[in-house]
Amino acid sequence: GGGSEFGQGRVAIGDTKKRLELAVLKAAVGQVRQEYAFSQRRACRLLTVAVSSYRYQSRRSDEGLRGRLVELAREKPRFGYRRLHVLLRRSGEDVNHKRVHRVYREAGLSIRRKKRKHCGRTGQRLRACTAANQEWALDFVHDAVESGRAIRVLSVVDAYTRECLALEVDTSFASRRVTRVLEGIVAERGTPQTIRCDNGPELTCRHFLAWCIDRKIELVHIQPGRPMQNGRVESFNGRMREECLNVSWFGNLFEARGKIAVWRREYNEERPHSSLGYRTPEEFAREMSDEKGCGKGAAWKSKNNFST
Repeated sequence: GGGSEFGQGRVAIGDTKKRLELAVLKAAVGQVRQEYAFSQRRACRLLTVAVSSYRYQSRRSDEGLRGRLVELAREKPRFGYRRLHVLLRRSGEDVNHKRVHRVYREAGLSIRRKKRKHCGRTGQRLRACTAANQEWALDFVHDAVESGRAIRVLSVVDAYTRECLALEVDTSFASRRVTRVLEGIVAERGTPQTIRCDNGPELTCRHFLAWCIDRKIELVHIQPGRPMQNGRVESFNGRMREECLNVSWFGNLFEARGKIAVWRREYNEERPHSSLGYRTPEEFAREMSDEKGCGKGAAWKSKNNFST
């Protein structure tokens, strides 16, 4: 029961298929001699290290290379050892890149990498909405036209009525373009209480944050890598992908805008929505508006907030 297992190798000599580097072996010999008071020869024999290899002291001098690396590093302080090695070879010095790396580290020239700062986000579950404009959900969908050029689709969905408020198509979106689209929706149907979105640069920049603060809109950013926290617009994007993007061929950007606009009208006015009792989003929004106008209140609630 206490024997060695297959592939374990002998403890004294280690696995011959995985030979350690000489520097590590020399350090191990020194540790054995210090802890067990072994002679040099006995420790080397135990660890299968040649005594001549253990006693070997390199006679080569790296002072010239070290000085040249320090000089180049002062000229190019953000260059790593690989780029410095290229500069050395361009100047006519034939030196191994491993030697450059060793001398580079010994000279203390290693660059301290700056860690990217990420904003911490606390997860917020989807809220049960009871009226239109309580929450809008934003997200982007990517596709491409015939030439291979990428396009992006900005989708805006009302979390209660499931209406698609906008499907803006373009090759890129700056933050001001996003707020311009939202301004058009606000002018038509009023200001939302909350906007739920991901952490894209268009939705986390100062302009977008200031726009929401000026209009007293609560901004909810989901946690990175947790798209389910914006499940309503993700579900909508899935339907758009299956029913429009995957079955359409876009010759150019203008053709993509036209076909996606036609599908948006079909989605709002003709497509039955399962979580709305198989009514269209437009029919459901009209019924809820009539009930609230008559003072009855919105008594209907969806049992499945994610199905489409």
